[in-house]
Amino acid sequence: MVASRADLLCSLAFFAHFTGAKRREGVFRVRNQASYLPSNRQVFPSPWSLAMSVRAWAAFSLCVGMICALAADTYGESAPPLAQTTTYAAGWDERGPKAFHTEFQFARLQHRSARYRSYYPRWLTDYPEAELHLLRGINRLTRIHAASESRWVSVMDEDLFDYPLLYAVEPGSWRFNNEEAARLREYLLRGGFLFVDDFHGTWEWRGFVAGLRPVFPDRQIVEIPRTDSLFHTVWDLDEVVQIPGISSAWSGVTYEKGGYTPHWRGIYDDDGRLMVVINFNMDLGDAWEHADVPEYALVYTNRAYQYAINYIIYAMTH
Repeated sequence: MVASRADLLCSLAFFAHFTGAKRREGVFRVRNQASYLPSNRQVFPSPWSLAMSVRAWAAFSLCVGMICALAADTYGESAPPLAQTTTYAAGWDERGPKAFHTEFQFARLQHRSARYRSYYPRWLTDYPEAELHLLRGINRLTRIHAASESRWVSVMDEDLFDYPLLYAVEPGSWRFNNEEAARLREYLLRGGFLFVDDFHGTWEWRGFVAGLRPVFPDRQIVEIPRTDSLFHTVWDLDEVVQIPGISSAWSGVTYEKGGYTPHWRGIYDDDGRLMVVINFNMDLGDAWEHADVPEYALVYTNRAYQYAINYIIYAMTH
């Protein structure tokens, strides 16, 4: 026999009534509140207080005993496991949902790089809040049926080619071995799109270029002109706006690590299609993640959403 929710609630209600507990509407303890500071006067419990304590403990023990009796399995059989729905069993794994029933799923690229603070993978920066906010915006501002959650994707995954866009964050020290570089190159040449974000300054640029060189040793990284269709798929983004990380914005600047000037750079294929879009000296992920923070300027969040949606539409149509 397994205790029902009603049985447990009745038991708790009995305990509250027996001990004389009273409900307090809208009153919560506040840390360091003056009324909860200890008094200088030494107080000894009265006989009445001791009696009430004994009564409360007796009632509590009775309540626990009743709950245990109700919840006991008299036949010695374990409770049945929670049932998994077909959707969950077929559509999830340790990397996140496999939302192939949608038109678009945001895919975050896993890559090897120097770890953040010795334990946190850099490719997980701003996860999952950045994607959760961005995907809500995509579903609200466009007609794309986007999955509500993102997925981690490695270049060696079997389903790599099911994703039109890969998002790589903090690639200033990333590395690919020969096998990984060849597979990423194949993905991009077959129509894939790599969107790179959140790295700054000369040192991180050099690390990024060194990591990307095995993928495209014979192709040049160039500045993307504002006339490119990348900036005009949904919104016309002719004005240059540097998207800062939230810590920089709170400091009153839009740059970090000496990356004063924003750059939109890329790598084209032989037909003039952008395969790699590089947002250098910018942090679009922070702008998505902190879209609901009043202190973060709305102009940065709006522009970060516009860039991302333009990139996604470009990746799905080129």
